[in-house]
Amino acid sequence: MTRFDQAALDMLRIIVSVLAPRFAVTSWTGERIGPPDGPALHIASPDAVRRMALRPRMDTVVDLWAEGAVDVEGGTLFDIVDLKPEGRFKERLRALPKARLLALIPALLGGGSKRQTSELAGKDPFVSGSDKAAITHHYDVSNAFYRLFLDERMVYTCAYFKDFSNTIDEAQRDKLDHICRKLRLKPGDRLLDIGCGWGALLIHAAKHYGAIGTGVSLSEAQSELARERIRAEGLEGKITIEIKSYTEIEGTFDKIASIGMFEAVGIANYDTYFTTVHRLLAPEGIYLHHAITRRQKRSRRRFRKKSAEHLALVKYIFPGGELDHLGMTIENLEGHGFEVHDVENLREHYGRTCRLWAERLHARFADAVAEAGQPRARLWLLYLTGCALAFERGTVQINQTVATRRQRGPSGLPPTRDDLYRASEAR
Repeated sequence: MTRFDQAALDMLRIIVSVLAPRFAVTSWTGERIGPPDGPALHIASPDAVRRMALRPRMDTVVDLWAEGAVDVEGGTLFDIVDLKPEGRFKERLRALPKARLLALIPALLGGGSKRQTSELAGKDPFVSGSDKAAITHHYDVSNAFYRLFLDERMVYTCAYFKDFSNTIDEAQRDKLDHICRKLRLKPGDRLLDIGCGWGALLIHAAKHYGAIGTGVSLSEAQSELARERIRAEGLEGKITIEIKSYTEIEGTFDKIASIGMFEAVGIANYDTYFTTVHRLLAPEGIYLHHAITRRQKRSRRRFRKKSAEHLALVKYIFPGGELDHLGMTIENLEGHGFEVHDVENLREHYGRTCRLWAERLHARFADAVAEAGQPRARLWLLYLTGCALAFERGTVQINQTVATRRQRGPSGLPPTRDDLYRASEAR
């Protein structure tokens, strides 16, 4: 064994012994450190240890995972997280013997590769994610890839679980209906879906509520399949799909839905976004704003500080993505001439959705690799798992906010929310 290999193995042993995870760690030599049974985190080469020691950052971890230099044996990422060290992880990190670890660094400097960043990393994380290049990076992986883990309608947003034991197909159907009910859709309503994806909401609204739909998207791959699905349903005369920015939309609409696209707008563009939606919404129309949010901090400065996890997300998966907080959403709606009527937190629903997506992708991982390549497939598995954990733990939220154009007198909405939750007809 070379000096480099021995130093890397010694460093790995020290770190595992101090952090004491409840899962095992296996090395490139075949050595198993930790419990003899159960899942294990596999470190495939001494170079992985070197890179993590010299650049202990989140994007290093993501790169190593994408390359397969770090992997899970005998389980899933969820299993590894469930068996994390007991107690506060930061306290265990502080307990690491820094002098012993630093003494191993010189031997690590002379070996390993110089590669540091995955070729799958996206563009500058502070560029707006609503431009075409950013949308293409995220959504145009391939329609076949998304089919591997989405529901039968291909809805790539938070599902709505009337019962958390429901299937993803049931929950996404119920989500589409929940949205239509909140919009109080009726026959002949002109519905605009901003960021319409594969057209599931528009198809549901046209088939079951008689709406006349317009969808806009910047993804050519999604729009092409959406049009195919619309033709298959015989709805060409009721639904139009256009590839354009929300800023280019013309006309007036009775109902507007923005489901899971607002995260790509960028905080710098919020004024343009809300001004545009207000311009497009007819008097007495209804707007449904469905978006992921972060928790507000004590100051705006602290809120604007990006976490390591967020920076990794926008670098590898969703270039330009930014999240506001619920207060900012309401502030912008009211400041741009809307009246807010209802806010519903669906955090646990999205946690369940992402967990099901991750499990489905894991079950068809060989197909995912064949379709998108191993690095991208591994990144998406990591991404969906991380999202599930973030929503389950409450690190991020998702809210549906219902608003109308502000006006004097009655809003025209029912006096209670009872109609939203009455047993609906089978649809």
